[in-house]
Amino acid sequence: GEQSPGATLTSAEKLEIAQMLAKLGVDVIEAGFPIASPDDFNAVKQIADIVGNDVFEDGYVPVICGLSRANQKDIQTAWDAVKGAKLPRVHTFIATSQIHMETKLNKTPDQVV
Repeated sequence: GEQSPGATLTSAEKLEIAQMLAKLGVDVIEAGFPIASPDDFNAVKQIADIVGNDVFEDGYVPVICGLSRANQKDIQTAWDAVKGAKLPRVHTFIATSQIHMETKLNKTPDQVV
């Protein structure tokens, strides 16, 4: 992730890393969080379009994932970024700490589950 100050990668660097992971045979590459910014969306889309369509001689092609919060806008944005890959996937998550459920989501634990 890029949650650490000074750890930002360019789209070209992200693409290069994804290409190296594919060469290593990594089965699933979570390419990023497309809703985070237009740059992140474009980086994930580029990885999906290039790495996610580069079929190796043995038939291997990695699954390309976009990370998404569990809401319709995020899921659609992630899908739009990865849908160009041969094997697209959207990883979803939702806040599960008590304070996040109560203050951010305004939901009970049963509603979150």
